[in-house]
Order: sequence, then C-alpha cells, then structure tokens
Amino acid sequence: MSFSPSKPILYLITRGVSTDSTAPHSAEFKDILLQISAAIDAGIDLVQIREKELTARTLFELTEQAVGLAVGTRTRILVNDRADIAAATGAGVHLTTESIETATIRKTFGDDFLIGRSTHALTEAIVAREQGADFVVFGPVYETRSKTQYGKPLGLAKLAEATQTLADFPLLALGGISVDNAKDCLQQGAAGIAGISLFSDPATLASVVANIKRLAKGDASDEKQIHHS
Repeated sequence: MSFSPSKPILYLITRGVSTDSTAPHSAEFKDILLQISAAIDAGIDLVQIREKELTARTLFELTEQAVGLAVGTRTRILVNDRADIAAATGAGVHLTTESIETATIRKTFGDDFLIGRSTHALTEAIVAREQGADFVVFGPVYETRSKTQYGKPLGLAKLAEATQTLADFPLLALGGISVDNAKDCLQQGAAGIAGISLFSDPATLASVVANIKRLAKGDASDEKQIHHS
C-alpha cells in the first residue's frame, strides 16, 4: 500500500491491561478507547491494539470502535497478530516474531492492507521488508523490563546499522525510549518512535508528541521535562 506518514512516525502501543473477562462495558475497555482518542487528538500516526487476552469478539468490538474514532484523521489503527479481525474492521495488522510470515499475510489480504512487523535483529528487518511489510519496529534499543526475553538491548550502534541498511524503508525504534533519548534514536536514522509507557498517559500525550516532534526538528530549546519509564 502507499504508506507515507509524516516524520517522525509516532506509534502508540496499548498496555495490554485487559483480560479474557474484559467486555465493552468494562472500565479497562473504556480506558483503552480513552487512550486511543487522546492519541488521535495528539496526532499520533499509528496505534497498535496490543490486548492479547481479549476474546475475539471483544477484540473485534474494541478495534471497530477504535477505527471509528480514527475516521477522517491521520491516525491508523493496527491489531496485534489478528489479521482477520484487522481486515474485517478496516484496521491494519502488527505481526510479532511468532506470527505468520509477512509474505503470507500480504498475499492473503492484498496490497492495500497495512502491515507492520516487530523485529529484533537486522536480518529480521530485511526479511520483513522483502516480504512486503510497510514498516518494522526495531528493538529493544534500551533496557526495558517488557523486552527482557530478547536479551541485551540492541543499542544505538545496531539501530544506526539497521537504518542505514534499510535506507528509506520505515524503521521505528522501540524499547526504553523516553522524551530524553528519543532524539538520539532519530539522529541514528530511525523513521520514528514506538512506545508503550512513553505514550501511556492520556493527560500528557499531547505534550509528549509535541516534544518529540520538536526534537525531530532540532529545536529543543523549550522542551518540557516529561519523563517516562
């Protein structure tokens, strides 16, 4: 598909706070939609619904409502792993390292279907690009508790190597990124920033987004000191 968002690309990943008992009337369901609504208002480009414990029916309802909120805006909604639900609701899909191959999803759902992929090594990013992903998330760049299963952080040097190798293909940095170090990732060539805790607070989302965009333009003179773990 034609995927040409403005830079830096900002990618919010939901926190995964729901459970298999979560329903549309549940507080956490409403909180997720509140976070997505705030992200849309703040100008976030991409939102991944990463709620792995939801039943298929509830995930469908959540995604359908999120897509409805984003209609007419720049924000695109993606669903973690469930390409079937994504296609049925007009969303895109975000594939993990354990998901079906990108090439299979591309062949099944067509050229206009938005596909992102998580990668933890340059070789994985290259394969994702060759198989038809629209963008990849690369990390963890810094140490983070949620990504300990992937070993030591990749660091800025490997991030720079990946961005240089992939050239104009969109690669987003993920893992331990804050407002304080986001500029370092962008300076290494990352097309954008993906985050869970970075974008987790609806009350500060607009300020976080504005600060990162300001940093991307090289103007940090009036940066607000907002810190996220």
